[in-house]
Amino acid sequence: MSAPVRVLAVDDRRENLLALQAILEGLPVEIVAVTCGEDALKQLLVKDFAVILLDAHMPGMDGFETAKHVKQRERTRHIPILFLTAADYDAHLAFRGYQAGAVDYLTKPFDPWVLRSKVAVFVDLYLLHAELAERAAERDALRKGVDEALELLDGAGPADPAASALVERLRGALGALRDEQPW
Repeated sequence: MSAPVRVLAVDDRRENLLALQAILEGLPVEIVAVTCGEDALKQLLVKDFAVILLDAHMPGMDGFETAKHVKQRERTRHIPILFLTAADYDAHLAFRGYQAGAVDYLTKPFDPWVLRSKVAVFVDLYLLHAELAERAAERDALRKGVDEALELLDGAGPADPAASALVERLRGALGALRDEQPW
C-alpha cells in the first residue's frame, strides 16, 4: 500500500494536538491535526483515515455532532472514532459518545500507552482491510480472465482432432479452476 495510513486528530487546543502527535510518534502513521469539527469533515471528504481521535468538547460543532456527521456519510461511516475528553468521566457523556458512533471514550488524563495501543490496532485493521480489498480486486480480475478464456474456447472449433482435444483439455482445466475458487 503506497498511500500513508492517516490518523485524524481533532481538538480545539493545539497543545493537545501536539501531545497526541508525541504519543503516536514512531507509529507508521501520518497525523492530520485539525482544530474544529468543520475542518475534520473537510479532511474526510478528500482523504482516507484509519481512525479519528476526536475531542468531545469543542466550541462550535462539538465532537458528538462531528461524529454524527461522520457516521451519516457512506464514505466515512466505517472509520472508528475514539473520543478524548478533559472532563471527568461522566457515564451520560460516554453514552452520548457511543451513541454517536464511537468505539471508545477516554477521559484525560489517559494512559498514553493505552491510546497508542488502540491506535496501532486500528491501523493494523485498516491495513488488513486494504489488503483484503486488493485481493478481492485481484480475484475479480482473475475470474474475468478465466470467463473470457472460456468464452474464447467455446467459440473455437478446430477441425484438427489433436487441436480439438487440446481445446477440450483447456476448457476442462479452466472450468475446474473457476469451479474450485470461492468467488
